Amino acid sequence: MLNLFKERHSALAQSLQQLTLLTTGEGFTDITSDINRAIGTSGLNFGLANLFCLHTSCSLTINENADPRVLSDLAAYLRALVPQRGFSPINGKGEFVTYDHDDEGPDDMPAHIRTALTATSLQFSFQKGGLLLGTWQAVYLWEHRARPHQRRLNLHLMGE
Repeated sequence: MLNLFKERHSALAQSLQQLTLLTTGEGFTDITSDINRAIGTSGLNFGLANLFCLHTSCSLTINENADPRVLSDLAAYLRALVPQRGFSPINGKGEFVTYDHDDEGPDDMPAHIRTALTATSLQFSFQKGGLLLGTWQAVYLWEHRARPHQRRLNLHLMGE
């Protein structure tokens, strides 16, 4: 077992903050600096963070921050997996089915499915006022709707 941080901690404190972000439509918004800023202002130095998305048509992911083709390929794959207009049975037999739910437009139901297949919460360790991420990692809000939206995320920090 490798102990990277062998420190003794006794006092547990908590902070709950809400981050409000604007997206530009379908795609990825790097929110790593927003999270680090919130951790920095919390007064906590070491602990665990839980990030939770308060919406059903966007999601959260940790992925590569160096090569934008990674995010482009990831988005293309999810669009192919969850087509915009509807779907055909996976075995190729049967009729094309259009989505019933389209109350907010034709991208409404595909966005809900894409969110269900991805993540709406993430957990992280933090130390010295920032996330402990890998060299090429960033935290992204993944907007699944075509038009810009204002998104809210709860960031619950526990530590000292």
